[in-house]
Amino acid sequence: MSEEFSNKQYIKHPLILENAVEQRLYQLNIVSGCTARNSLVVLPTSLGKTVVALLVMVMRLEKFGGKVLLLSPTKPLVEQHFDFFSRVMKLPEGSIKSFTGSVAPEKRSEMWSGASIIIATPQVIENDLINSRFSLKDVSCIVFDEAHRSVGNYAYTYIAEKYMAASDFPLILGITASPGSEKEKIDEVCGALFIENVVVKTEGDADIKPYVHKKEIEWMSLELPKELAEIREALKKILDERLDKLAEFGYPLDKKFLAKRDLLALQSQLTAALRSEDADPSLYQAVSVMAEIMKIEHAVELIETQGTKALLAYLKKMDEEAGTSGASKAVKRLAADLYFRQALHLTEKCGVEHPKFYAVQRIVSEQLSLSPDSKVIIFTNFRETANIVKEALSEVPGVRPIRFVGQGSRSKDKGLTQKQQTEIIEQFRAGEHNVLIATSVAEEGLDIPSTDMVLFYEPVPSEIRSIQRKGRTGRFQTGRVIMLITKGTRDEAYRWSSQNKEKRMLFEMKSLQKEYSGGQRDVFLKGTENQNENQKTFSDFEKEFKSKYGSQKSDIQDSIRKSDVQKSNASKISDSGTFSSPADDFHISEMIAVSAEPPLRSHAFSENFASCSDSNPDSDSAKIPESKSLEPTLKILADTREIKSGVLKYLDKYGIELKTTKLDVADYVVSDDMAVERKTIADFSSSLIGGKRSLFSQLIDLSRAYKKPILIIEGDEDLAVGQMHENSIRGALLSIEIDLNVSIFYTKNEEETALLLKMMAKKEQINEKKTVNPHGKKPAKTTHEQQEYILSSISGVGPHAAQILLQEFGSLNHIFNASEEELCRVKGIGKVTAKRIREVVEAEYKK
Repeated sequence: MSEEFSNKQYIKHPLILENAVEQRLYQLNIVSGCTARNSLVVLPTSLGKTVVALLVMVMRLEKFGGKVLLLSPTKPLVEQHFDFFSRVMKLPEGSIKSFTGSVAPEKRSEMWSGASIIIATPQVIENDLINSRFSLKDVSCIVFDEAHRSVGNYAYTYIAEKYMAASDFPLILGITASPGSEKEKIDEVCGALFIENVVVKTEGDADIKPYVHKKEIEWMSLELPKELAEIREALKKILDERLDKLAEFGYPLDKKFLAKRDLLALQSQLTAALRSEDADPSLYQAVSVMAEIMKIEHAVELIETQGTKALLAYLKKMDEEAGTSGASKAVKRLAADLYFRQALHLTEKCGVEHPKFYAVQRIVSEQLSLSPDSKVIIFTNFRETANIVKEALSEVPGVRPIRFVGQGSRSKDKGLTQKQQTEIIEQFRAGEHNVLIATSVAEEGLDIPSTDMVLFYEPVPSEIRSIQRKGRTGRFQTGRVIMLITKGTRDEAYRWSSQNKEKRMLFEMKSLQKEYSGGQRDVFLKGTENQNENQKTFSDFEKEFKSKYGSQKSDIQDSIRKSDVQKSNASKISDSGTFSSPADDFHISEMIAVSAEPPLRSHAFSENFASCSDSNPDSDSAKIPESKSLEPTLKILADTREIKSGVLKYLDKYGIELKTTKLDVADYVVSDDMAVERKTIADFSSSLIGGKRSLFSQLIDLSRAYKKPILIIEGDEDLAVGQMHENSIRGALLSIEIDLNVSIFYTKNEEETALLLKMMAKKEQINEKKTVNPHGKKPAKTTHEQQEYILSSISGVGPHAAQILLQEFGSLNHIFNASEEELCRVKGIGKVTAKRIREVVEAEYKK
């Protein structure tokens, strides 16, 4: 670092402690353009994205008051940010709060009201907004950390839209080190966060260079041993044969340039083709062959880039699976293939390991010999490899390795809990372990200490992941990055892919910066050419901000609110089921298309919901004008498991008052009489076949609890796709409707499901004046049904146990007067059930 920067200057601000935050010119330059326009800041790792967020947040707090919100993807990152802000800010005690899933919802509502700065995971805030626990009206700034996640259905997109519509003075700041190389994805991020200004900084910029530590990047090429090449040849013979079969079915692929993305694309294409009513029978064979290709392609990748131990574990697992009754035809055919048997035999007897293992041992040993206090991270794509590398390094003197993987458990490999992850990181930080062998979980979202060396066991084709991995070194001193590459394998392709994507990302971001910033571009790109600017302080930038922008709000807010009004008008539905749109008016049956003779769908949406109509759907009076007066707010209860679906977000957009809670039965409750079980096509099929609770048991409970039980089947695939014959599915649907008296509705997607739920709620709550009750009020037809209903409503009893007890004791009075021991004597009634009955009977009534 240059000597002229050795005398540090510090930020001076009433909300920041003195000598707590170093003042850097490039950060001030960035902040000057981000205090009044929604901005996306792309800044390399370790160059102070959090400080940029801090400066923008304090300026917004000082100018507008209210609250500021910082969102970060993981609990460890939230804790890291909370520690930093608590350490450097001059605020009354309790003004900074952290929200994660471990804090109870009711407690979060209380904490929100008294906080000035909230640091939270986005899922928690999304859940609280859906449940209307607080409003974003007085939030003057939201910072989206790791902003490249703002795509698809991720919580960031929903929060940003809610914020721009609700806040009196909105400002969004997105920060990331790697937004991606695809222009479409970058545009999607910018659109989701309503970005008006883009700032891009690179390590080569003049004002950044003084603060950047060098990273020495080395590419180490290794030869694949002939023994491993022989195993690969056996696997490739299987692959070539299966590719020839696929070509016979009309789906040729280039054998010389077989990319995983092409395989995945073709697999999706074949699966989609199967959904057609007139699908060619040969498609089923093609899909099965495709499954074989994917498995063998993975085996080839293991022998090329990982080694014989990883491959042997994979082949043995497949061979064992082939011997089970539930094995797929693809696995059975592979295990019986002569070349598969040859590859398995060669792998078992092979005494040579992949050269990467020996390279890792040598490189780590040399690093620790030269610098005994060094810390090293080794990244690998596979858990099995992480295990094997740990074993190999445990044999090297002075090396104290530890494996670091995700929380999910896979087969016999149990994942780490978040507590265990935190403990390992602290042990690594303290020096108890000096080598961390990590999968992708260590790339982002965890406070991993800076290291002296990062070792890539294999290159990764993703530019985002590559940047994040390299960012784990060179933060406070010169860092070293080594990438191991096996010659003549996909390693080489992944290396060039990642490098090219990184270059393309920089190009796209610079282009986007010009596009968004226009005349402001020179402000953001100017460096330290004029050394007099080093005298400019943070307060100077504050004065410029106040004089330039005053209390001015972002113009984009008005357009968002206008757009929101248009969306609201576009989603208004009349009692007759007519959907009124500013651009066009069409009947709901047109929105939810059903074929003239649906093979497996007994009712169309509009047919099932015809009872909602109070007027002629073709008449003008059936269409709600945009000036329609406000109606009472509709309420819907949703099960907590539905939070991850997009249905709740659409319901929120439609103005529904939502409350999520753990429901004993149903996914949604729209009135005392009506409740809904929602199933996607995949869920529907799997719940028919098995699982902890079959679909029929769920619907029996639903029909017992509610007068109007509803099943919504969501998706546009054919119900027959899967393991069940279409006649079996038809029989199940008939049984659900006729035997269980459950109405079935079909929707294409989450938005249509939300629209249908809104219509149901309107009919029940406004037209029929029903309230919403999570337990339901289905009237029993007979005395014995009422007795069964009362007893089965006790948690853990259930309909079957209720019948057994009533048959044994004869009346509810005798059951409720029976002791726990007497209840346990009844066959089929256990201690837990008996104890629960006594608890309910004896407990005092308390609201």
